[in-house]
Amino acid sequence: MNRVAFVFSQAPHGNSAGREGLDAVMALSALSEELALFFVSDGVFQLLSGQDPEQILSRNYISTFGVLPLYDIEHFYVCAESLAERGLSAEMTDVLPVEVMTPAALRDALGKYDRIITF
Repeated sequence: MNRVAFVFSQAPHGNSAGREGLDAVMALSALSEELALFFVSDGVFQLLSGQDPEQILSRNYISTFGVLPLYDIEHFYVCAESLAERGLSAEMTDVLPVEVMTPAALRDALGKYDRIITF
């Protein structure tokens, strides 16, 4: 099966892209041996715990990212520049054990995947 990368580029609760992306990751994990998640732009907000989406009548799915290692998904990358632009640090991304990468390193890593799906 192809190596598949999922790129999360949108904030978690303004639309359903993040939740749908997470559902797709979990579904595809049964069919593919190597999956990776990349968090760029506003997608870095997917990695922050302590969010309260119930205030806007939205479902809190962020903690579900934490079970991905149980699905044998072990590659999680976040863009250092995206974190810095939003005033965040790697220590704040406590939902998953991410590897912080420069934009150039992130592009190189993405180039190693056969398919790239963006949410």
